[in-house]
Amino acid sequence: MNKKDLRTTYKQKRKTLGESSIQSLSLQIANQALNLPIWDASFYHIFLTIKHLKEIETEPLISILFGKDKNVVIPKSNISTGKMTHFLLTDSTVIKPNIWNIPEPEGGVQIQDNQIEVVFIPLLVFDEKGHRVGYGKGFYDTFLKNCPNAIKIGLSFFEAEAEIEDPKAYDIPLDYCITPNRIYHFQ
Repeated sequence: MNKKDLRTTYKQKRKTLGESSIQSLSLQIANQALNLPIWDASFYHIFLTIKHLKEIETEPLISILFGKDKNVVIPKSNISTGKMTHFLLTDSTVIKPNIWNIPEPEGGVQIQDNQIEVVFIPLLVFDEKGHRVGYGKGFYDTFLKNCPNAIKIGLSFFEAEAEIEDPKAYDIPLDYCITPNRIYHFQ
């Protein structure tokens, strides 16, 4: 399938998930992350959950990161430029929704793209080659170009599609994708 059709299909699939399923599946994904060879890094970028879109709950994974004394970095989107800035998540970080109702930090200690070593990426669907489909705004592709050595990890409620028919030349593939039942590793 192409990106447009996959985006529609997987948005619908997410709508069928109830709150208890989302919590359970999110916890399974967080526990799967413990099996990845990523725990020597210091700076981990992770998105904050957009609850009304029924995204993966990232709180369990954030708890694991804090439990391992890692620096947790969260994004702030600039709607007009299509770029993200990144801030250290601390006890004093103030989180507020932006115009798209995405929870974001109001400010704090800014972290540069090239400091980030591991990136957990939101997505709707991915394929067996590590291509992904997000919401289509390109924020993560723009960001990932600036940290080419970072380990890129998708988080998905659903297993891989065989192939996304229309990946673009500028799309940056994943290194891993975690689902509730397995970890995909892409070469």
